[in-house]
Amino acid sequence: MTVSIAHSGAADSPAGDKPVEGASRDGVPSGPSSAADDGFWVEPGAADDADASPAVPEPDLAEPDLAEADVPEADVPETVARDAREFGVYARTGGWAFALKVARSVRPGGQSAEDTPKVSAKRFAELAGCSPERVMRYYKAWDKAADDGLVPHFEILVPGQEIQLPDSDVWHSYYAARSSAASERGTAIAAAAEAEGIRPTKALEVAENPTALRAAILADPATARAARTALLDRLREDPDLQTELARDIARTDELKKAVATEARTADRVGYVRQIVENGQVKTPAGQTIEAPAPLRAAAERHLSLIDELDDGEEAGPWASEAYDSVKELVAQAVEADPDLRLKERRTKFYSSLQRATKVFEELTFDDAEELDNLYEDDMLQRLEELQEAVSTCIAALRKAAPATVRS
Repeated sequence: MTVSIAHSGAADSPAGDKPVEGASRDGVPSGPSSAADDGFWVEPGAADDADASPAVPEPDLAEPDLAEADVPEADVPETVARDAREFGVYARTGGWAFALKVARSVRPGGQSAEDTPKVSAKRFAELAGCSPERVMRYYKAWDKAADDGLVPHFEILVPGQEIQLPDSDVWHSYYAARSSAASERGTAIAAAAEAEGIRPTKALEVAENPTALRAAILADPATARAARTALLDRLREDPDLQTELARDIARTDELKKAVATEARTADRVGYVRQIVENGQVKTPAGQTIEAPAPLRAAAERHLSLIDELDDGEEAGPWASEAYDSVKELVAQAVEADPDLRLKERRTKFYSSLQRATKVFEELTFDDAEELDNLYEDDMLQRLEELQEAVSTCIAALRKAAPATVRS
């Protein structure tokens, strides 16, 4: 962007046909005038420093009264005209109008006081009645814009000089209203805010006041929902936060019950969705079969009802109804097919046998020398009953086995 530079004069003033007053030849205000008369300011709308002044109001965009609009400036008190001109500058340029005051009056680092009429940032802040940190934020914003060729560098500017300023919309791309924005944490917050389409200063203000964030979450359901969504997004890439949240849930009975309920609901919905998407279903015994057409149609009908639920609606009852209905249809499909019914019984029997074997294998007699202390009559009785049941089962299986196996 090409920046045109002009010295202070009637034709070059950005707000009217008279130059902005308030600066002396050495770049500092003269006389015991107010901050507005001096050309110095306290940042409008800022709330991060104790010396902040009330925000400058937005310009009234209504049509002016024609009778007053035609009044020559000569008929208006100079103090009113000056306020109007400076208000117009800020309305068009935003913070650039104040950054210019810093850029043309504060000497760059490394430049001695003898080489320029400009003053230090500390001295400028004293004259303005604000903190040096705030002055330096405007200084740094101008410096960044100068590096981008948007405005002239400090060395070119002289006290009282007026130039064409960038639009106000560009200001917040360079200005960090809080010192925390300069930190690594602040930079990350500012970047996230820009990605969400909001001003970084808003996000930084929230980050600097967690108590206010907590109060908003506790008091406002909409804020709580926004916080929940943000936490879920962060959990995907923050293993430490995942662990902390899981630990908090495990230690809270109400949350454990809620998680268990939602997990059961999710499993049931997943069972129905598997039928719709893959055309397969698991039987009660655990074998996977192709889902008959009526079963798939019923699953699709139930799933469409669940997917149409609003975010605030409880999915549990719908999931239970869908699961029970589909399971009943699966059982009917198994009973209607003799071959499938036989496979189901065989699968169920073998699964039970595997579980029983695993449980019995877990019994150990490594501590046989201590059986005198462990012995109970009930132990022996139950083992004898188990031996008898196993013997009966073996005999039945041998009887059912083919002749080649029995021999």
